[in-house]
Amino acid sequence: MPRTPDPVEDGLDTSQPPHPVFYVEQALLGALLLEPQRLGSVTGIAPDSFSAAAHAALFAAIRSLPAPDPAEHAKNTIWLNQVLAAARDQARGLTASYLHSLIQVCPWPRHAPAYARMVEAEHSRRRLGAAAQRVMQTAGDTSLPQRVAATLAEADALAAVVDDIAARFPAHSGSLPRTHAPSLAVPHDEEAVDEERLLLATATAYPGSVDQMRWLTPGDFTHPLHAGLWQCLTTLTRRGTPVDPIAVLWEAQQHGLLNPGTEPRELLDLLAVPAGSPEHWGERILQRSVLATAHHIGRRIEACTDDPATTPYQLVVGSRRALADLSAVRTRWQHATSPAPTKRPARTRATAAPRAGPPTTAPPAARISR
Repeated sequence: MPRTPDPVEDGLDTSQPPHPVFYVEQALLGALLLEPQRLGSVTGIAPDSFSAAAHAALFAAIRSLPAPDPAEHAKNTIWLNQVLAAARDQARGLTASYLHSLIQVCPWPRHAPAYARMVEAEHSRRRLGAAAQRVMQTAGDTSLPQRVAATLAEADALAAVVDDIAARFPAHSGSLPRTHAPSLAVPHDEEAVDEERLLLATATAYPGSVDQMRWLTPGDFTHPLHAGLWQCLTTLTRRGTPVDPIAVLWEAQQHGLLNPGTEPRELLDLLAVPAGSPEHWGERILQRSVLATAHHIGRRIEACTDDPATTPYQLVVGSRRALADLSAVRTRWQHATSPAPTKRPARTRATAAPRAGPPTTAPPAARISR
């Protein structure tokens, strides 16, 4: 009975039990070591597609060496020794016994293209997960001077990975993603709460700016009461109702915001200290919303990649749904931060010089001679 290669015994030490793709990689490499001529039917993968460094080194060595004559290859191990020597440059722990074990555990060498497709699918999962992690890390990196721009650039890179996976695994009829999406985490942030209060007070004092800030929505706020008060302010301004703290208080009551934990006096105090401009505080709030959304879509996509039952098709569908949410808030951010278009003066038609023509004065009346 053929021996199943052991990762530890064969110099492939792993801190955790290997995933199924590890054994798929072994079967693929075994097929190529036994019948090197099958390399031509293996497409869509490269050395970095493998989960184990030793496997990547073996595949690179197999690709770099010309395939031996099948008849000669069946008689001796010359080509296998060449592969081992080339692979050891990158993976010194490889042994001849491991290569022979790979050959023994390969069920059917003719299934090499199917094994390669499995390796490609798992590599796509890892690529997508890594791209999602980069988005989350960038969104949370407070040392970046242009954190929003850097985060959106990583989101574009993630979208490019999704498009590449979609091209490799075309759409087909199948089940939609079933991985439970993580809930949106809204950590308590005193700075965010203070900025939301300043926006509400300043917008109440200068309501003329509110109607121009349609790029800010209640969903951008971290505190539910503040989101409701912003809705009250936008309702009042679009209705053309005079805006002041009393009007906002009354509107808040109509919206059901005055629960037992919210005293009217506290709400009036909240609206009584304006500072700066509404646009400044609004952009600060929207910036946090962009970063929070980017971090959340990264978590959603990562959750899909962590589910081994998720197919490449489901990864693409789930990722594009998540990216659509980021696209919506991104559009609002671009609208908020883009300079206002300069209005060109209306073009007036120049009065053309009159063309030369017959005189317009009537000729003098002819004298009637008697």
